[in-house]
Amino acid sequence: MEQKLGFAHFISQTDAVGLTVLLLLVGMSVASWYLILTRTIANLSANKRGDLFLKRFWEADSLQAMEKILQTETADNAFAELARQALMAGREGSRHGIQKLASAGGLSEFVTRALRNSLEQESARSESGLTVLATAGSAAPYIGLFGTVWGIYHALVFIGLSGQGTLDKVAGPVGEALIMTAVGLAVAIPAVLAYNSFSRRNRIWLARLDGFAHDLFNLVTVGEKTNSSQCH
Repeated sequence: MEQKLGFAHFISQTDAVGLTVLLLLVGMSVASWYLILTRTIANLSANKRGDLFLKRFWEADSLQAMEKILQTETADNAFAELARQALMAGREGSRHGIQKLASAGGLSEFVTRALRNSLEQESARSESGLTVLATAGSAAPYIGLFGTVWGIYHALVFIGLSGQGTLDKVAGPVGEALIMTAVGLAVAIPAVLAYNSFSRRNRIWLARLDGFAHDLFNLVTVGEKTNSSQCH
């Protein structure tokens, strides 16, 4: 009896609607775990590269020396790209003055716009994939609940057709309903936890970038080394 009423037995009892619900939940779970794993690896790598770049940046002799390094190396992290944009804006703004429309408002405004654009692009990149996790976390329990209701409906149909509610008549549909509930929760819980974790990481990451952008602005326009981006 235990073998007969296993997971495979419950799945074999479901119809096209129940199978579609189950496949949808499995697809959401696969997408969620793919994003969780890839984003975790990417975030750890980005943090490591960012820390190494900041160490090199603040150990550089001058902005000119750092600019030469950035010209010869590929910006492989958000901090390096922010520094490259700031130094490029400072050089272009000083060279062209107010002759170009992008330089209107002076050097300070030109550098500020360059930094703001770079920060907005990094913010958009850091949010990539979070919509899928948010959707899985919020929708999966309801999709599982729909499967649960569908399984209970099948149980009631069997009871109505047989005229009796014995265990052998309702075990399959009730088991199907419980499986749908469990799968829905199994999809939603990791997605919600991952979404909250990545959102917190993004807030900290963007706050560090914002502090570094403030340092870059002072370095390019004023020449002060405030070094606030070193604070974690």
